[in-house]
Formats: sequence, structure tokens, C-alpha cells
Amino acid sequence: MRACLVSVALLVPAPSVDAAEPGTVRFAQFNIWELSRNKLDEVDERGRGSNRQLLKAAEILQRMRPDVLLVNEIDHDGEGRNVELFQERYLARAREGQAPLRYPHVFFAPVNTGEPSGLDLDNDGSTDGPGDAWGFGRYPGQYGMALLSRFPIAGTPRTLRTLRWRDMPGNLIPDGRGGRPAWYDEEEAAALRLSSKSHWDVPLDVGGTVVHVLAAHPTPSVFDGPEDYNGRRTFDEIRLLADYIAGGPRGAYISDDAGRPGPLAPDAPFVVMGDLNADPVLDEGPYGEPAVMQLLELERVQDPAPASPGGAKQAVSTGSPGYGERWTTRYGRLDYVLPSLGLEVRGSGVFWPEPGDPLARLVDDPDAASDHHLVWLDIALPE
Repeated sequence: MRACLVSVALLVPAPSVDAAEPGTVRFAQFNIWELSRNKLDEVDERGRGSNRQLLKAAEILQRMRPDVLLVNEIDHDGEGRNVELFQERYLARAREGQAPLRYPHVFFAPVNTGEPSGLDLDNDGSTDGPGDAWGFGRYPGQYGMALLSRFPIAGTPRTLRTLRWRDMPGNLIPDGRGGRPAWYDEEEAAALRLSSKSHWDVPLDVGGTVVHVLAAHPTPSVFDGPEDYNGRRTFDEIRLLADYIAGGPRGAYISDDAGRPGPLAPDAPFVVMGDLNADPVLDEGPYGEPAVMQLLELERVQDPAPASPGGAKQAVSTGSPGYGERWTTRYGRLDYVLPSLGLEVRGSGVFWPEPGDPLARLVDDPDAASDHHLVWLDIALPE
């Protein structure tokens, strides 16, 4: 299947109190929990989307009005119809006085989740379960990604979906080598793909400057055993992002799905976006440091440390005051929008209203928009 590059007519939104200031560009990351075709096909008698969770997610997006949006956990389909349905049935439908939202440019490419490997990767004696796919999934395309943008795509995006884990020097594969657990046999270790979904480099023409969106959604570092095959993969998936940015000898092993070798150019502006499933403080860091610190400690990466009043309240209730304002879920800070050095940060935050705020209805159970919260970043429009 090929990636979908979509262009549609642009609707100019009405002003919003939550919109980015003039002269700035808003990037946002939103893991909308299990954004499946079944949910997208829930409609009312007029054919409008009626799923309560997605209606809340759409209202959040209409209030925040990102110019560039990465959605995690949207099912990938070969025709790109799922993104179209989300736009038509939800974003283009005004909610609670907010103007409709529409993105003219979309990048929507295949992912590894649910794609059969033909191997018994979870060691349960069969080769056709969700744990045997190249990335955990019950069907091809589950938990995919979509990039929606007000700005056009500049050139050809790069994807690193099929890069083999073993191609990474010093990888953490639990294949029995060097004292590591022997979870995968030789055939499996040789075939394993590193990315559980995919890693993308999507160049956007932002006011005449090409800004690269570096998108990924590493596997959660749980749901395994003492061999820690998920935790090891999470660490190396984040390392792939870091090596792609750092370049030089660190990125020499990288080759994209089209066979083009090499990492990101050393002078290219970028924004890292994704649910990285890694917290810089709460993770134990069994491989030398918390996995996400591989990114946060790069000289080329800025961390605007977005915060929210809802996260701060959650942290107090769970005994972690003083850090929880950075959280993007109940389990810590997992979602990131990180600009490159040289991009001027004008603002950042997490959409997580505190209890009692009228907008808390969008994030409170039941039917919350997601179990993750939208993270946003405003940068000055590059000159």
C-alpha cells in the first residue's frame, strides 16, 4: 500500500480565543484513543458523526486549532478514507460555537501494527496472533498515524517502517547475545523490524521554510515479562529518532523504505511529534537512562516543558506534586512536541483543564476524548 498525500479545499476558520497568535504556527500531538473505523461509522440520521468520544476530541481540536496535527491511534486503511471521515464527520462539523476545522494536506502511510510476520514473536506456539505482527495489532493498520497540515508537503516524505532492528549498532534485541535474554531465535532476530508503527520524516513548507515533522509512536514499554522485549524496543525506537537527528556516525546505519541512506541534514529545522510512551522522570531507565532522555539531551532539541492545571491536580492526587503539571496522561509525560534549536518558541501547553473548569467535560470520564491529552507548541513563523 502507498502513502496517501491528500489535498482538499481550505476553509478559513473564524477567530478563536485559543488559536495561535498572528505570526505563529501551532503544532499539536493528540493520541485519540483507538480511533477506529467502527467509531467513525457511528452516525446520526443526517449522516453526521455521533460517537461521543470523537465529538469531544473534535471540539478540543476546534478550540485549539493546530496548524499541523499528528493523530495517533487512527486506523490506517489503504484508501485514506478514515482520515477523510474524521474530517468530514467530526472536524468539519461545528461544535459548541467553535468554527469547523479542515486540513488541506494529509500524510497517511502504512504502519507495522497488525501486519503479519509469519513468526511466533510472542512465543505462544502460534504465528497468527496480534503479538506475532511486526507491531502489536489485531488487524493491519490498527493504531496508525496521520499527519494533517494547513501547510503543503514539500518534497517526498521518508518512512523507516521496514528498517530492521538488528541494523542498529548496539541494539537491545533480547536474542541471547551478550548475556541478553533469549526471547527471539536467530530467524526472528534477523527479520524483526525496529519500528512498532513507523518513523516518518514529513517536510512541510511553512511560510517558505521547510520544517521536517519527525513522527513516531513507539510501543508501550510494558505488557511483556522479565525479558522486557517491549521496553527494549521502546528504548531503541526512541534512539532511532535521536540517531536520525544527531546524524554523523550515529545515523550512518539508517536507510529509509525507499532505499535512501542517511539521517536528517544537520541544518534542517524540525519538530518531533508523537506519543513516545516514555517519561523522563518516572521511567526507571534500566538501559542507562530513561528512554526519552536520548532525545531531550540532544543539543539540537528544545524542550518547552508544556504544562497544564489538570496534570498538576492529577499529580497531587497521586502523590507526585511538583512534576505532574508536565504529565500528558494519568501515567506521566508520554506525549511530545519538541522543536529544533533555532525555532523560536512562543508558547506550549497540554489541554487538560482542572476539575471544575467548564471544559473538563471534554477530558473527564465517561466518554473522555482520550486517555491522552493534546500537547501543543507555538513557534514564530520562520522568516
